[in-house]
Amino acid sequence: TETVKDLGKNLAKYVVVINCSDGMDYKSVGRIFSGLCQSGSWGCFDEFNRIKIEVISVVAMQVLSIVNAQRLHQERFNFMGQFIKCSTEAGMFITMNPGY
Repeated sequence: TETVKDLGKNLAKYVVVINCSDGMDYKSVGRIFSGLCQSGSWGCFDEFNRIKIEVISVVAMQVLSIVNAQRLHQERFNFMGQFIKCSTEAGMFITMNPGY
């Protein structure tokens, strides 16, 4: 987490740190992804392994959707049923800690 924050600071990127919990669902994570993607900010999902495995499988598809849109340099794309702006500057990082 600190490494991502330091890298973002050195590259003049706004970094949002999200402390993950087992209470997060795919909709809440999707809203965070949507904001990051539209703003071009970076998100660091701390203790990502706390999220339930059923949610992680859906989140993985959301990430794939965003990465594909960035790779194709799409200005807008369909994300969770809405067309949103896509910034190629957005980034998503995760940290996982053993023992959860």
